[in-house]
Amino acid sequence: MSKTNTQYKIRKSESEWKNTLTAKEYYVLREKGTEPPFTGKYADHKHKGVYRCARCGNDLFSSKNKFDSGTGWPSFSAPIAKEKVELKPDMSRGMLRTEIRCSRCGGHLGHVFGDGPPPMGQRYCINSVALRFDQKQPPSAGKNR
Repeated sequence: MSKTNTQYKIRKSESEWKNTLTAKEYYVLREKGTEPPFTGKYADHKHKGVYRCARCGNDLFSSKNKFDSGTGWPSFSAPIAKEKVELKPDMSRGMLRTEIRCSRCGGHLGHVFGDGPPPMGQRYCINSVALRFDQKQPPSAGKNR
C-alpha cells in the first residue's frame, strides 16, 4: 500500500464540493458510494489517453493500463504513478478491501483487488463518475504533474 497522506493538496469545504460536483460525483467521491456495474461511461471505453480525477484533475490512470475485467467498472492494472493514488484499508460492508483515493484531493475512486492481469496481479476497479478522460499521451510514470 502507498503511504497514507492526510494532508491533501486541494481542500474545500463540503458546501464547496457540493457546488462543484454533480450529485452522482458527490455521492461517489465524497460519500464513498459506488455506481451500479455496467452503467458508467468508461466501463467499455477504448480510446487512448489519460483518466483524471473528476474532482481535481489529477492524472490517475493511463489507457495503456486499462483492461476488460468483465466486472462492469473501468479496470486498470496500475496507476500512472504510485504517488497519484492513496490506498487505505476499508472494512465497510462486512469485508476487508483496499480503498483507492486520489492523492491530491482525497476523493474516493474505487477499490483495488488482487485478481488483475500479470505481472502485477492488481485490478484497480474505478467508478466512471470519479473520472474524466483526456485524449492525450499519458505522462511518463516517473513524472509527477
